[in-house]
Amino acid sequence: MTEPTILHAQFTAQPGRGDEVAALLRDFADKVRAEEGNVVFDATRLVDDPDRFFVYEVYRDDEAFRAHLAAPAGVPFNAALQQLIVEPTSQLTFLRRL
Repeated sequence: MTEPTILHAQFTAQPGRGDEVAALLRDFADKVRAEEGNVVFDATRLVDDPDRFFVYEVYRDDEAFRAHLAAPAGVPFNAALQQLIVEPTSQLTFLRRL
């Protein structure tokens, strides 16, 4: 059985830019959820720190994740996100189911 590719991404909006990040992320989430190999794309905002974002992602397998990375929506999303967040890029952590 092929293992799913599971990860979470974290990033912090620049001061005063949290609502812009949320809007950008909502639009991107709709596009990712429509990808054939996407199983979960759960974008959230921390309750105690609304400038911090946490995205949980599951893809059918590594091939589906690679297709996600190559999808046309990713390049403009990441370019726009980089202008709005404190970190240079999203901080990705890959996970494995137990």
